[in-house]
Amino acid sequence: MSVKQQLETEEAELWVVDMQDKLLPMIVGREAVVFACVLMARAARLLGLPLLCTEHYPTGLGRMTASLREAVGESARWIEKTIFSCCGAEAVRRHLAESGRRQIILVGIEAHVCVQQTALELLRLGFQPYVCADAVGSRHELDYDVALLRMQQAGAVVTTAEAVIYELLGEAGHPAFKQIIELIKTADRERPS
Repeated sequence: MSVKQQLETEEAELWVVDMQDKLLPMIVGREAVVFACVLMARAARLLGLPLLCTEHYPTGLGRMTASLREAVGESARWIEKTIFSCCGAEAVRRHLAESGRRQIILVGIEAHVCVQQTALELLRLGFQPYVCADAVGSRHELDYDVALLRMQQAGAVVTTAEAVIYELLGEAGHPAFKQIIELIKTADRERPS
């Protein structure tokens, strides 16, 4: 099945992958990654996108970091997993079948493990992954760089959180335009250097 490259709010959903407290201290540029994930989660809620959050072995690796947990809100679907690809979890596969959405925006960690394996599996299953480069991270820069390259070469769209937000917004006439602009302005003031 062919999937459109242009993001559309009725086709897209946001997946927040394994942004857990015990993993984050090792991630290069973690403050910026968390910041971009929070921005993306808040925008997704304003735009009415479904949110799916995964936690990899939370018993050992802890829960999702608090600031992101708050940004995601109560309506997100939460799935615990032990397999690296989110698509390997039966609950995620059921979610994909039920949602009917074909465009999956990926944020989280680690870029070269769970995010990459998820993106590759989504492609194999006929979905279009969009990887927000500023909202994914790894412990080592080389792993991060090669993961983005590999995902892009495989057919994933590599982009940024702000580019995704404006693409979903589409126009100044969108009902959420003023809220999104305020969100972006606030983000510009608070963005980690």
